[in-house]
Amino acid sequence: MRTPHPWPRGLGCVAVTLAALLVAAPPAGAAEDYQAEDGAVSQGGVFTTYTGYTGRGYVDYLDMTGGFVQLYVTAATAGTVGLTYRYANGTTGDLPLDITVNGVPAASGVSFPPTGGWGTWQTRTVNATLKAGTNKVRAIATTAGGGPNLDRLTVAEPIDTQPPTTPGAPSCSGVTANSLTLTWGAATDDTGVVAYDILHDAAKLAEAPGNTTSKQLTGLSPATEYRLSVRARDAAGNVSARSTQAVCTTEPGSDSEPPTAPSGLAVSQVGTTSARLSWNASTDNVGVTAYEVRSGSNVYATVTGAPPPTSTTVTGLACDSPYSLTVVARDAAQNTSPPSTGVSFRTSPCSTDGGIPSGITTISTGWSIPWGTAFLPDGQSALVTERDTFRVHKVALDGTRTQVGTVPNAVSTGGEGGLMGVAVDPAWATNHYVYFMHTASEGNRIARMTYDGTGLSTYTVLVQGITKNTYHDGGRLAFGPDGYLYATTGDALNGNNAQDRNSLNGKILRMTTSGAPAPGNPWGTLVYSMGHRNPQGLAFDRNGRLWEAEFGNNLQDELNLITPGANYGWPTCEGACDVAGMTNPKATWPTSQASPSGIAIVRNVIYMAAQRGERLWRIPINGDSDTVGTPAAYYVGTYGRLRTVTKVPGADQLWLSTTNADNAGREPAGSDKIFRVTIT
Repeated sequence: MRTPHPWPRGLGCVAVTLAALLVAAPPAGAAEDYQAEDGAVSQGGVFTTYTGYTGRGYVDYLDMTGGFVQLYVTAATAGTVGLTYRYANGTTGDLPLDITVNGVPAASGVSFPPTGGWGTWQTRTVNATLKAGTNKVRAIATTAGGGPNLDRLTVAEPIDTQPPTTPGAPSCSGVTANSLTLTWGAATDDTGVVAYDILHDAAKLAEAPGNTTSKQLTGLSPATEYRLSVRARDAAGNVSARSTQAVCTTEPGSDSEPPTAPSGLAVSQVGTTSARLSWNASTDNVGVTAYEVRSGSNVYATVTGAPPPTSTTVTGLACDSPYSLTVVARDAAQNTSPPSTGVSFRTSPCSTDGGIPSGITTISTGWSIPWGTAFLPDGQSALVTERDTFRVHKVALDGTRTQVGTVPNAVSTGGEGGLMGVAVDPAWATNHYVYFMHTASEGNRIARMTYDGTGLSTYTVLVQGITKNTYHDGGRLAFGPDGYLYATTGDALNGNNAQDRNSLNGKILRMTTSGAPAPGNPWGTLVYSMGHRNPQGLAFDRNGRLWEAEFGNNLQDELNLITPGANYGWPTCEGACDVAGMTNPKATWPTSQASPSGIAIVRNVIYMAAQRGERLWRIPINGDSDTVGTPAAYYVGTYGRLRTVTKVPGADQLWLSTTNADNAGREPAGSDKIFRVTIT
């Protein structure tokens, strides 16, 4: 029961006359609405407590199985229709319904995931077959939580669930150093093909309209092998299987014209061993493929892409030392631009490695599973996600919280899925991009939105095809010092995914800000490393190296140092093992002491939040080596399950969040907190 109205349980059916339930059959193809409050209701009632409903009210199910809303739907002719329920679900879990027509199951266990509030309405559509005349359509609660609040049922054309056929084998023609024409056989679809996606391995290069079967690809690199395939899409978003690949190699280049010099070079976020550089893009007659950060002839960093990013974090600098750096641009023919105007700066004074947590303060309360935290470039506030409400909040350093929006298309899995990681684009000051990993109807997604400092808008899907499950969804996002976005994916409760290089599950992914595989990835796909079970922690050290924490099964949790192309063993290995080809972790814990989620690094020490272990682990890195010292635990059992730990920019501080309102913590919604931990 989610309403303040007192009324007895077990009301039985609310009596409604048949005449009130029957309406004239609409014309064929026309949509017809049936208000839920006009139906027969068992173990529920009609209310008007929450706004946004479309009729006289809505139906609120009792919190028990077996309750239903029954409507009599008329059809002029027999056939398949789409049944679209408008509903609200203000809980943090799914409230599935069985849909029957004339007593026969039409769809079982239909998911009605959380909508973010009882006054927030969404729709869910299933196909069903009606007979000519009157049909009894019933939506039945299947769990002890009852059903969602139902506003109305709309009967209209069925939804399209049939994907197009696989396009015919592609072939290349007109190959030059920077372009080629790809041709393929047409796909077919029951409603029509609207577009073709052209892929190099798993990365989308281009798309073509559905009424064409060829596409000229431009901006390619000379003397480069492209492994091209095609997939078809229809208007409903159904996607075909990929075609076979055409392997085509571009001609050697003859370009001798260098790019223009980068302009507007600026430095920010100067630390003890790093600094952030940004600049304006160069132009080139063919296209810029890379930028190099230099001091004289010494190259400090290389940024690649198509086009490459115009910012990067230079790491590995000496503390308390002066630097004068420039940036040059390169094209595919290795022509190099003149250098930009230089910038000079001095790194921050040297700080001693180490430090320990010396104080902890509560800065924000009233949270329900705060999952991801990402600071904005000014370091004065962070974006924080809530897993099961799909809300995104801006939180100031003093803990002041403002909701800035919700992430659309996010759904819960009833376990670990939902709205998970968040990352802020390094160039946010100019592009306002932020990134989210969340569960959607078809699987887990990585999406990009625009955040202007006040609210979220402009949702764009970057990566799909990540299998979801109730548990093992991964979900952490982080930008590396190379300017690329890294993401962790769980094995979706199928260990074989972790060893399948063609699967995006059980992996660390590395991508551009448009969702394409980042240059330098080991297999030319999104996959950066493999053999992971459920990785949820990512952090980069002062040398730009990536550290990762992941859940073990029932033996050992792991802390790993990630290198591209390495295999971290799951499911062959859990913890350290002697199997050839597998990379061992740098530290392990019994699962009862850890079950790690987020990690962060302060003064060359890794801090790891433990859920089941209910503690904050401190793991020192031994200088600049690839080994770690003896771990030590803090706050054991004091604050419950700990989810996310994030370094506060410009300070020896951490933000640490709890996850006591999740299924394992079993605390009520709103019981989670965010703490500030001071390191001295």
